[in-house]
Amino acid sequence: GLTADHRLFDKQIEHFEEKCNVFVWDAPGHAASWPFEFDFDLTDKARWLDEILTTENIHYPVIVGQSMGAYVGQMYAQIYPEKLKAFISIDSAPLQKKYYTGIELWLLKKMEPVYYYYPWKALLKSGTNGVAVTEYGRKLMHEIMMTYDGDKKRYAELSGHGFKMLAEAVEKELPYEIKCPALLICGEKDKAGSCIRYNKAWNKDTGILIEWIKDAGHNANTDRPDIINEHIEKMLERV
Repeated sequence: GLTADHRLFDKQIEHFEEKCNVFVWDAPGHAASWPFEFDFDLTDKARWLDEILTTENIHYPVIVGQSMGAYVGQMYAQIYPEKLKAFISIDSAPLQKKYYTGIELWLLKKMEPVYYYYPWKALLKSGTNGVAVTEYGRKLMHEIMMTYDGDKKRYAELSGHGFKMLAEAVEKELPYEIKCPALLICGEKDKAGSCIRYNKAWNKDTGILIEWIKDAGHNANTDRPDIINEHIEKMLERV
């Protein structure tokens, strides 16, 4: 997820590390992948991910992406449809342009100054309480956000670039068709942007199964890791 790092999937790593070949990254510009020039796009991220997977001898991955991570997963599916074994989106949205209004895309490209001039304490509060509803989920996101404490410029640049990159990927108007087995997961209390609206439309248009997670916000895999792990298990059994 944008501004989050590998720790967001601690509960999934803990559950699956003895059962599967598991890989989680710090996306470009995040945590250990910093410093990093913000001159890349979503295509670059998907290609770098594939290079890492190839280097690690991981073939036909099941990609599980939360928020921004699922945009990377969709771009991966666009570039490497023959490589993707399965795709799971957690609290994300489709990349097809038809789902977005013109004003939404315009705003996505103008977010960096919004974050830069927003008071840090308010950002910290909304960035933790706004994405999770459980004590564990909020505490974890607070710890992750404290990575940027004292360097709001980096946080603003990282966030602004991420949203701009998303808008530009949408404006490419590529098919972004998911040809492998797929699952949509969304927290019933997800208040991040229009995630719930996007997921309802995504499910309706594509027929991809959606699981609504009770008592979970935008970071559903930290709020209800037991349920999310169960759904991932079912997908692994299926493929």
